[in-house]
Amino acid sequence: MLKEFGPEIWTADGTNVVAALGFRYPTRMAVIRLADGDLFIWSPTALSDGLRAEVDSLGKVRHLVAPNSLHHVFIADWKRAYPNAYLHAPPGLRAKRKDIDFDDELANSPAPYWAGEIDQVLMLGNVITTEVVFFHAKSCTVLFADLLQQLPANWYSGWRALVAKWDLMIAPEPSVPRKFRLAFTSRGAARASLEHILSWPAEKVLMAHGTPVSENGQAFLSRAFRWLSA
Repeated sequence: MLKEFGPEIWTADGTNVVAALGFRYPTRMAVIRLADGDLFIWSPTALSDGLRAEVDSLGKVRHLVAPNSLHHVFIADWKRAYPNAYLHAPPGLRAKRKDIDFDDELANSPAPYWAGEIDQVLMLGNVITTEVVFFHAKSCTVLFADLLQQLPANWYSGWRALVAKWDLMIAPEPSVPRKFRLAFTSRGAARASLEHILSWPAEKVLMAHGTPVSENGQAFLSRAFRWLSA
């Protein structure tokens, strides 16, 4: 289940989830092992006994991280399985999931637990969601939840396939979906966030819904967000 993606970072592909209007999405999570041995779980997918055993073999689950207000479906299950883990919410999720007792809200700078190992920035100015974009320094990996996507060409059929093509969910390389582009009502705030992201020495880019980029990550990000920086 777990696949090594780089030094001290692993990925696991999860079950598909169904969103509005019947659109289904593949899911992916990441596990980062911090210098003290604690595990940082990014965008947790459905928890199975097998996945739990593999995660436990890496270290102690200490941080459960929802990267935006749309990625919360499985996080309560992980909290029940790891009651001593800290639960980190992105902006907007606390109001949406009042049934979950979050420990803190992710900010525009790294939490002290992982400062120096993982950087982060809020992708501001979007009315759909404020995504927290992370950078794992040891593996030079940038992590995106929904702002970059790439689904297989045959993933949808019928009218959903037409919508997905228009939305740029299906493209030659991962792209920012058109609905998220249109939802950036404050381009200035978004550009400031993007400037921070493009300052990272990225080699790889990991997405919850898309084909990972394994080389030349910084050049890829410049292409993917050219429409915003223009």
